Order: sequence, then C-alpha cells, then structure tokens
Amino acid sequence: MKKVCRQLFILASLAGTLFHSVLLGSVNAEQVLFSKTTLADYLQQAQSANPELKAFRAKYEAALQRIPQAAALPDPKLQITHFIESVQTRTGPQENIFMLSQSIPWFGKLESRENAASAEAEALRYEFQSRQLLLARQVATSYFDYGFTGRAIELTSENLDWLTDLEPAIEARVSGGGKINPLLRIKVEIGRLNDRLESLRQKRIAQSARLSELLGLPGGGLLPFPTLDFPKLVVPELQPLLAAIKANNPDLKSIERKIESAEARVKIARLRSYPDFTFGINYIQIGDPEVNPNTPDAGEDPWGVTASLNIPLWFTKNESSRAEALAGKLTETHLYTKQVNALEAELRVSHSLLHDADRRLKLYDEELLGLAEQAVENSRAGYESGIVEILEVIDSERSLIDLQFLSWQAAADAWKQNVIIQTLINQPIQDLLSTEKHDE
Repeated sequence: MKKVCRQLFILASLAGTLFHSVLLGSVNAEQVLFSKTTLADYLQQAQSANPELKAFRAKYEAALQRIPQAAALPDPKLQITHFIESVQTRTGPQENIFMLSQSIPWFGKLESRENAASAEAEALRYEFQSRQLLLARQVATSYFDYGFTGRAIELTSENLDWLTDLEPAIEARVSGGGKINPLLRIKVEIGRLNDRLESLRQKRIAQSARLSELLGLPGGGLLPFPTLDFPKLVVPELQPLLAAIKANNPDLKSIERKIESAEARVKIARLRSYPDFTFGINYIQIGDPEVNPNTPDAGEDPWGVTASLNIPLWFTKNESSRAEALAGKLTETHLYTKQVNALEAELRVSHSLLHDADRRLKLYDEELLGLAEQAVENSRAGYESGIVEILEVIDSERSLIDLQFLSWQAAADAWKQNVIIQTLINQPIQDLLSTEKHDE
C-alpha cells in the first residue's frame, strides 16, 4: 500500500511540475507591448498617447476659439426691398431700397461676454491639467502595483523551486522507510504555492491590460515588469502640504475660474436691462421720372442714416436672468468649499497611509526580516543534520516569504502614497520618485 501511495505522489509531483512549466511558457510566449520599464517612460508614453487626455486637450482648444466669438459684434444686416409695383414719388418711381445696419450692444456687454468665455477657457485649461495629474497618478500607482506583482511572482517562484528541489530527497527517505507525513506536507505546500503563482500570473494579465489602456497601447500582450525597489523617502510635514493644495491644485484653480466666469455672467445679466443700439444707412434707387421730369432733383437717388434701440421692457425676464446668474455663482462658491474639504481629506488619508507604510518598512527591514531569515537558516541546517523536521522548515520558509510579501507591499504603498500627495499639490512625480536602485 505504501509503495502505491509513493508512486501516486511521484506522478502527482511530475504532473505539477509539468503544469508549472506549461504555464510559465504560456506567459513568456505573450507578445511584449512596451519594452521600457522606468516610471518616467510610462508617464511620457501616457501623456503622449492616452486618447482621453487628447480629448481633453481638444476640448480646451475648442474653448479658446469661443473667446473671439464672444467678443465680436453681431453680424451686420443687409436688407434689399424690390418694388413689384413702383411707388411714384415727386422725383420719380422707387424701384429698390437698400438698407445696411449694425447692432452695437450696450457698453460693457461685449467685454463681460469676453471675460466669461476667457474664464471658462481657463477653467478648462486647469481641468486639462487636472486630467494630466490624474492620468499620471493612475499610471504611477498601477506601475507600482505591477512592480509588486513582479516581486511576488519572483519570491513565490524561488520558494517553489526550493521545495521542488527538496522533494526528491524526502521521497528518497520515504522510500527508505521514513515517515510519509513530511512528503504529504511538502506536496501540499507545493500545491499551495503553485496556486498562488497561477493567481499572481492571472493578476499580472489584468494589471498589464489596465496599464496598456492608460498608456494608449493595443491590447493582447504583456508589459515587462518594472523593478520595484525600497524607497528612501522622508515623510513631509502635513501643514505645508495643506497650504500647497490651495495654492497649486488645478481642480481648485478651475473652480476659481468658473467663479470668475459666473461673476461676468452676473454683470451680463445686469446689463440686460440696458438697450442695444442699431445704426444703419438707407439707399433708395429711383427710376427715370416720367410724370414730372422737370422737378428739381428728379431721378436722383436719396439716402439717409437710421438709429434705433431696443426697449428692455419685460422686467420679469431680466430679473430672472439676474437671479439665475447669482445662483450660478453661489453654486460654484459652494463647490469650491466642497472641493477644498475633499482634497484636504484625501491628503490627510494619504499622509497617514504614508506614515504607516514608512513604519512597516522600518519594522520589517530593521527587525522582522532579519529574524525570519535567521530562523530559516537554522531550520534548514537543523533539517540537514536530522535535528529538525521538514514541517518546521516549511513553516519557517512560509513565515519568511509572508514577511517579504508584506515588506514589498509596504514599499509599493509608500511609493503610491507619495504619488498621490505629489499630484494633490501639483508637483511633478518624476522629480520626486525614482525606481532606480538606491545605494546603501
């Protein structure tokens, strides 16, 4: 019975190894979309190729073209009247009347419209800048998550390879009459690591697809893993960051420009109560005089100038227009306060998470990882000398890899929170962050 069990375990082990090789080959066979691996390269690619960002840029450029439209006078009007039956006058029959007129809005209306359109274009410029920062944040945070997945696959593969290399020695002991429980335990552990490795590979596919979308790359391939290193960053003070948000954040700048536009529209609504002027020239074409050809000025074409103004008589309409404009300004003011509160809350959250990531990095690097590595060395040495059971070795290896996972997760969290803080205060990410290896 024991012999049959040992053969079944050996076959299962070979099947697991073959499955592992097939999966690894399928991942490596994927087409590589983007060969560069630094954060600066990712950010540059996203800024130049992301279609959503291109759409926001075009939207801003369209808004710029509305400024000269708002500042322009209304189109002049040319009117031609042709008499089917001529009107006979003292100097001759009227054949045609030509009228050219130009409307001129009340003083300040055109300027206010131009100011409103200019402020709206400026608001869109800051919205475009905000989209640039949001895209940079999405790319950078996804980049560090992707780098953590690469580290996790590397650690899991190393641990799996070590157990796979150890398995034949345990099988030999079982064949020699040793206990079968260590063999069962190591096969369970190998199966668990294979499951984790496969989940990580599927996670890589999903993360690569998300990053490819942000970078404006075609789907269907895998991005290479970036190199994730431990950051050596100083946690900044909170108060200067809060002040920097109000001074630099483009979302707030955009709302400030919308408030300016709303103020201009309030002035426009107030000026609706004032009339617009229309000036024109009339020219009357006279035919050959037949009734009184000897009349003075007979046959000569008369012309004249006209001036008119509209009467803003409907006071209810004008009052409603002013009330609407004031409500629009009040809306933008409340939105500004809401956005300040939201951004400050987001900054406080990121600052707290950065503190926590920094604390975890120090804990793992200065204390726990060294102890776990020493425990693994001791358990391996004890197993080789026959003092320690394989179960203790497996537990030590599992504790070490879990701590390594947590350590790299803390590193990725620290990078990501720094990215979020930089985008909130509108500072270039690449000036602060670098994924190059730090010298000790």
